[in-house]
Amino acid sequence: MVAHVKKPDWLKIRLRGNEHFTETKRIVESHCLHTICTSGRCPNMGECWSRGTATFMIGGDICTRSCRFCNTLTGKPLPLNPKEPEEVAESIRLMGLKHAVVTSVDRDDLPDLGASHWAATVRAIKRVNPSTTLEVLIPDFQGRLELVDEVIEAAPEIISHNMETVRRISPEVRSAAKYETSLAVLRHIAERGITAKTGIMVGLGETEAEVYELMDDVLAAGVSVLTIGQYLQPSRKNIPVAAYIHPDQFEAYRLKGLEKGFKHVESAPLVRSSYHAEKHV
Repeated sequence: MVAHVKKPDWLKIRLRGNEHFTETKRIVESHCLHTICTSGRCPNMGECWSRGTATFMIGGDICTRSCRFCNTLTGKPLPLNPKEPEEVAESIRLMGLKHAVVTSVDRDDLPDLGASHWAATVRAIKRVNPSTTLEVLIPDFQGRLELVDEVIEAAPEIISHNMETVRRISPEVRSAAKYETSLAVLRHIAERGITAKTGIMVGLGETEAEVYELMDDVLAAGVSVLTIGQYLQPSRKNIPVAAYIHPDQFEAYRLKGLEKGFKHVESAPLVRSSYHAEKHV
């Protein structure tokens, strides 16, 4: 039985709410949109929604994978909503977003793993919001690079794919994704001339040396933007926290990442992959 690790004071979240939070919540709910903000129990939801920003999750809210760190529902997904690309694009317009982030569940049940739906969503957002920059946080598409190309050709400004954790721990916390496959996806994105971004969680039992090894691996693949945040166990069924990493160590990771050559590094306990995403364009 894993011993419970007490949550430190620096992880206390200040809840925020204002008219932007209320309006963002209204738009998300009235358009029946899914957001990773709610399904992932993101600790920054209050801050981001109060700024009038949100990370949209397409492809439904049921994932075909069951990663041990993730709180998203797992099971047999519903059919894709053909109206979703236009609904997301219109919601971004109503929110007046200058920068938008879109992610998705894994749709391993579909012949193209959801790639065409991804491309349709990006194109709809670009058509309805021509001045809005866009970041997409994509799955690995099982390493099928021709499917990654469908998203690339729709021309988002940033394509992100999360490594999630270091090489040694990856098989323990990711149900299907593989470390080398994720590196190959990121390398392909960078080689196509798109800004490649990735994110990891710490506090899963990794060592400092392993984090630096991952930095070297993704830099060699062409990644220029890195996010590092504390893993927080979203429910009892998820893998427990091994350690709460001190803010000083997060700052050390940030400085080392910049020293190694990343253009942007977001590293702090409550950082998530889409946190301050507008700065990374």
